[in-house]
Amino acid sequence: MIKTQRYVRELEQPRRRTILLAFAVTVLFGVLLLRLWYLQVIKVDEYRAMSENNRLRFLPVAASRGALMDRNGVVLVNNRPAFSLTIIPQEVEDIEKTLDRLATLLKLDRTELGEKWQKSKGRARYYPVVVAGNLTREQVEIVEENRLRLPGVEVAMKPVRQYAFKTSAAHLLGYISEISDKELEQPDYADYNPGDYVGKNGIEKAWEHELHGNDGGRQLEVDSRGRVLRVLAESSPTVGNSLVLTIDQRLQQISEQAFGSQAGAAVVMDVTNGEVLAFVSNPVFDPALFAGRIPPDIWKGYLEDKRHPLENKALTGQYPPGSTYKIITALAGLEAGVINEHTTVQCGGDYEMGKSRFRCWKSSGHGVVNLRKSLKESCDVYYYWLGEKLGVERIAAMAERFHLGKDLGVGLQYEKKGLIPTMAWKLKRFGKKWLPGETLPVAIGQGYVLMTPLQMASMISIVANEGTIYRPHLVKRVVDQDGDTIKELAPEVLGTTGIPSASFKKIKQGLFAVVNEAGGTGGSARLWDYKVAGKTGTSQVVKLGEDRKKALKYEHRDHGLFVAFAPYDKPEIAVAVVVEHGGGGGAVAAPIAARILRGYFDLQKPPTIASPIGEESEKETGAVEKPTGPLQPPQPSTPHERGEEP
Repeated sequence: MIKTQRYVRELEQPRRRTILLAFAVTVLFGVLLLRLWYLQVIKVDEYRAMSENNRLRFLPVAASRGALMDRNGVVLVNNRPAFSLTIIPQEVEDIEKTLDRLATLLKLDRTELGEKWQKSKGRARYYPVVVAGNLTREQVEIVEENRLRLPGVEVAMKPVRQYAFKTSAAHLLGYISEISDKELEQPDYADYNPGDYVGKNGIEKAWEHELHGNDGGRQLEVDSRGRVLRVLAESSPTVGNSLVLTIDQRLQQISEQAFGSQAGAAVVMDVTNGEVLAFVSNPVFDPALFAGRIPPDIWKGYLEDKRHPLENKALTGQYPPGSTYKIITALAGLEAGVINEHTTVQCGGDYEMGKSRFRCWKSSGHGVVNLRKSLKESCDVYYYWLGEKLGVERIAAMAERFHLGKDLGVGLQYEKKGLIPTMAWKLKRFGKKWLPGETLPVAIGQGYVLMTPLQMASMISIVANEGTIYRPHLVKRVVDQDGDTIKELAPEVLGTTGIPSASFKKIKQGLFAVVNEAGGTGGSARLWDYKVAGKTGTSQVVKLGEDRKKALKYEHRDHGLFVAFAPYDKPEIAVAVVVEHGGGGGAVAAPIAARILRGYFDLQKPPTIASPIGEESEKETGAVEKPTGPLQPPQPSTPHERGEEP
């Protein structure tokens, strides 16, 4: 019995072990199956992405921006290759250590490297992150020499802008720089990546999406050591479209040289279609510097320069137009029937209104003044009297017919509207009623009146063509990389003034006298072979009667202005010149306008070849020889050589 029980126990022990072992195996397989289910179902997307990152690498190929050309096809802005420093996240184990090493080796700003690295968050780990741009050849060599110590660090090539004429037309053309975090969040930049270059102002900004193009790239399969196994996909970059501008680079350079070191602006327009032929803001800046980190000493110099080189004065500078505004006041008087060409006013050197006395610029007075003489000699008293008769509302209404006080829609960012004051404007702005005495300064372009050089050029252009308001425009056409036209931009008429031709002719006769008759304030704009009509202006920065020592300071000197058109009989070109803190318009602005007009007419000859990049001689850039003076004619030329009809 005892033996039987022992035998039974011996048989049951292996069975228990078998059951326990089977249970253990079942549990183990159950856990493995659950784990496989978890990995292959729940975490499938995550691990698939990790697997792809481990074997994929994307090499972007940046698209070249479209070129900018002048009206004659001369290339103003093109591209050159530049080197950028990139890091592939999946190949870097210790990013902080890598960034520290790069900062030390390449003498780069460690904080800036870290900030650019942060932009990589949320992107595929095989996509390279640009952490520095515009590397020097020396820095590229250092990266190559230390490649084994810098896993995941690559040098990529990106095209950046090259300016054929250096700083010329910098404010018009604009510059490019690396896209900001704020821009990346905007819908307009949805297809852009951190490290891309975008236009920041000027033409580069306004036409960004035409110029930018589409990036390409290659998706590669690599092994664990980063060696390329095969190309999985490849797309070619699409070059951006190019722009043919309205400006003539030769005239642009002549206009810039005419200013010398003086600060100011000039706009040259075709009176028959609104095309801008030259667009000057002086002094200039170097747009190439903005593609990278600007040297601190240069940036400090820009900021501390009292002439404000970074300001686009032609577009955003708002100045009292001074006596150039008398054109508007005179037309308002003619249209209202307050004056005609025979109406006279006695100028004794000042004008009384109530208890106030308003002085004329000529303290001895101009004597008996009619419309023609009032423009020719710029008599203030004539316009004080006319301003009192008209009132500010009728002057403002005439200005509005010229589209003044409004955005002209030239297509560049930050365009200013100027200011045409009215009673309602003052009440809204200051909460005070308009005083009759405030109309008199407005009548001579002082007081609250403000205009941009672009608006001044538009105003005199409208006078020249007798009433047609063209939208000033800067781009003639858009072309593809093969030079085929994609879009032609036709002249756009904003409206007409509705002023009779007879009224314009009376004003134009006075403007002709300003330049061509004895006693005219604009005689220094006279040309020997073409008839010029224009109007001088001087706008005060400090009030008369203030401490005269202040007037000696640069920032307190008067602005000099001059607007003109030519030829008088058949106008082609309009010019507006503002010289900041330069003094009287007849003395400083009119000679600049004369040089611009001289250049324009001389350039009617067949153009010469523009200079290659880096060569700056006037002969090779196609610039004409500097005239000895606006009143001294160059060597005689035939009508055919000047572009005239025989």
